[in-house]
Amino acid sequence: MSQTEFDPKDFRRALSQFPTGVTVITTLDAEGNPVGVTASSFNSVSMDPTLVLWSIDKGAHSLSAFENAEHFAVNVLSRDQVATSNNFASRGEDKFANAEYTAGLGDAPVLNDYAAQFECKTWAVYEGGDHLILVGEVLDYRYNDDAEPLVFARGSYAVSAQHPEMVKSSAPCTANEDDFVGDYLLYLLRESYQLFSADLYPKLMHECGVTPEEWRILARMISCPAIKISDLVGMVMQPEAALRETADFMTDKGLVEYQDKNTLSVTDKGAQVAAQMKKLAQSEETALLNQLTSEQSAQLKDSLKTLIEKLG
Repeated sequence: MSQTEFDPKDFRRALSQFPTGVTVITTLDAEGNPVGVTASSFNSVSMDPTLVLWSIDKGAHSLSAFENAEHFAVNVLSRDQVATSNNFASRGEDKFANAEYTAGLGDAPVLNDYAAQFECKTWAVYEGGDHLILVGEVLDYRYNDDAEPLVFARGSYAVSAQHPEMVKSSAPCTANEDDFVGDYLLYLLRESYQLFSADLYPKLMHECGVTPEEWRILARMISCPAIKISDLVGMVMQPEAALRETADFMTDKGLVEYQDKNTLSVTDKGAQVAAQMKKLAQSEETALLNQLTSEQSAQLKDSLKTLIEKLG
């Protein structure tokens, strides 16, 4: 027992402030069946020899398979593989039924889609409290420059993006130069989101006491006071385990409650907070759109809705 005792939920919340990538670790069990788990504990250890590590909960169903495996593969997921992450994070029996893969070194399965892959030979297994730490020697690797890596932070999926400060020009363009970045749709959308959310999220916390993750859940529950966890997962871009942690925090705050183990309902307090944050969000939106004409505001929203429909 540690001399310093923390609230486990609150400690995990502090750890969630550190963004990580998302991986699926794969191997074969003693019977030769493919085994895979989603993990964000992957890290580099050494360049000579080339070592990487990850950790697995001692309560995991696949613990024995990884503890005794001679080989395993680390599949770093791309931004388009949220469903893959959720699949391997679930408790389903045959996670590979929905995943395309081939046999890699030591016959450990490697996924066909990836941002990067590291095929490893188990180098060491260490005790790590309630986890085992598995160190692998990288025997082969590959990566896909065309794939954007999937990111996990504060209990939610995200994508990597260049920070706005990195794309600001050190000096203004002259009149005869084309400002490609400043006129590019992707940059304009991202910059608008960054600037708007950077102002909105702190106000939501200060005035309503909700984090961005809690805001996404409550915003969905404004029109749907009772909703299944499985339906929320895709809506708020959180894997189920992380979503349940956020829901637990919201339960502690009295914002939501469990109707049953798979359904959340908003409380009277939660409904009041949701109404307060909706009013705040709409006020912020109005202040922003007041800088445009009514026609421009309507056209902007209609155009964005059309783009979302076309891209979807």
